Amino acid sequence: MFNNFKTYKLAVDFHHAVRAEHFPSFLKDQLLRASSSIALNLAEGSGRSTKKDQLRFYVIAMASLRESQAALDLAPKQYPALIKSADILGAHLYKLCRS
Repeated sequence: MFNNFKTYKLAVDFHHAVRAEHFPSFLKDQLLRASSSIALNLAEGSGRSTKKDQLRFYVIAMASLRESQAALDLAPKQYPALIKSADILGAHLYKLCRS
């Protein structure tokens, strides 16, 4: 559906990577909600007709990414692959929010 929307694909991949990892339950639930929110807000924003309306959803997606990154910081162990994936996704989101 969003084959040409690279940021969306990165967000979906990030969510699936979060799902595959083991976290303490209090972080797992939060990470799943935050990471799914990134993809869902990108999808909703891409369907909006004005740039201003799109931007509002892209900014929400960025906030959900930051929440995900904070949860990764709180995790009892390091997840370097997830951190790298989040950083790459963040660069794409930043560009979307600034365009």
